[in-house]
Amino acid sequence: MAFDSKFQISSDIEKYVDPSLAQEMSVATPEQKVNSLFSYIEKRGQSFYDEVVTQLEHALQCAALAKQKKANPTLITGALLHDIGHIILDEHSAREAFLNTDLNHEEVGARYMEPFFPEAVTIPIRLHVPAKRYLCTTDASYYDGLSEASKRSLKLQGGIMSDEERQAFEKIPYFEDGLVLRRWDDLAKVKALDTPGLETYRDIVKQCLQ
Repeated sequence: MAFDSKFQISSDIEKYVDPSLAQEMSVATPEQKVNSLFSYIEKRGQSFYDEVVTQLEHALQCAALAKQKKANPTLITGALLHDIGHIILDEHSAREAFLNTDLNHEEVGARYMEPFFPEAVTIPIRLHVPAKRYLCTTDASYYDGLSEASKRSLKLQGGIMSDEERQAFEKIPYFEDGLVLRRWDDLAKVKALDTPGLETYRDIVKQCLQ
């Protein structure tokens, strides 16, 4: 797997991408952009990803962990939006066996958000999947702490990195943010956890818009 500076999405995956959110955000004011983004996540984030939390709950738990750690606004925004590719692709509809096919949700989400947010937001989003591969490669205990869904998806996503892949990964800007985001991602799967809602992050997300 190559880790170049450009987001690559095949035409086979592109056809599943819902363009409606990007179309709304592209002609909106900053406030309207956040309104559109939050409305989209609220509406389409109610599906489960083979876990005990919905996509929305997972996003809010991940963002809450980032905020608790006093992360910078771009990383908090990346935590909130890290799995937006799943929602944009609607991977959980009946037409897709989403655990049997890797639709590169991290690439889709990063590329989709690229016109609206800086690399400090989009690159950690892009890296949170290869970060799992990296951590499994460099930390022998990391794999044991993964959820069953994450263990299954690891195989689809490429498994353990080669030395060449690991070295290339370490040269990517914000790769350390990607690793931190990955660990929050793993922890953000707690059933019925009370977390702040989307509006908590309005000003944070808005200030990260470009």
